[in-house]
Amino acid sequence: MTGAQDNGAKAREAAIGARPLPKRFYKAVDVAEAPATPDVQGSAFHILLDGKPVRTPAKKALAVPTRGLAEAIAAEWEAQGERVDPAAMPLTRLVNSAIDGVRGREAKVRADIAKYAGSDLVCYRAEGPEELVRRQAEVWDPVIAWGQDALGARFEIARGIMPVVQPEAAKSSVADALSGRDAFALASLHVMTTLMGSVLLALAHAHGRLSTEDAWVAAHVDEDWQISKWGEDAEAAARRKRRLTEMQAASRMLALLVEA
Repeated sequence: MTGAQDNGAKAREAAIGARPLPKRFYKAVDVAEAPATPDVQGSAFHILLDGKPVRTPAKKALAVPTRGLAEAIAAEWEAQGERVDPAAMPLTRLVNSAIDGVRGREAKVRADIAKYAGSDLVCYRAEGPEELVRRQAEVWDPVIAWGQDALGARFEIARGIMPVVQPEAAKSSVADALSGRDAFALASLHVMTTLMGSVLLALAHAHGRLSTEDAWVAAHVDEDWQISKWGEDAEAAARRKRRLTEMQAASRMLALLVEA
């Protein structure tokens, strides 16, 4: 571990009052394909540490459906220095969440994502100033149009703080767009939706309509406008950076679920 890495790890420990990070207990990291197990339906790819399969915090097999995703997770384990820092392993954390927290609860997680269609960020517009109104329209109107064209979901736009009741057909269309997705895809979409406050932005990204960067920028139109006027404090900037790392991991996992 470099001096900078070690200092960073110590800083995180001091900041949160956590126990010291565990020492790296393995040398070799490999990926292996394995047949179905009680935890996994169909063939899956496991990450091996010195030949032993990694398990989730709930002691389930950390097995993923594509080699690309497994290799990306293995790279996180390989990159660890003298100590294993979970903060530097966003894909591993997300896969753990998918396996331990989403698998077996897919219907509930779909519903939790779909409920954002009732109060989606891009449907709520400022009444002023004109500069912000124009920026919201410029970035969000194409997303609303995409939702109607691609999903058949026609959303109502609200001005100001008063809530608007979205058509049941629009909410059903969003729910339909989530059907059939497995625990890994749902975990990714759940993270993106909650981070951005918008299921439309998450789905537009998942369908290739928006890049990760464009979706993230779209989710922060209001915040960026405020920053342009009043500046940004260090704590808020650090929080946003951490959240972007989570967003990027969710986006990457979603992409890696598709075999090249």
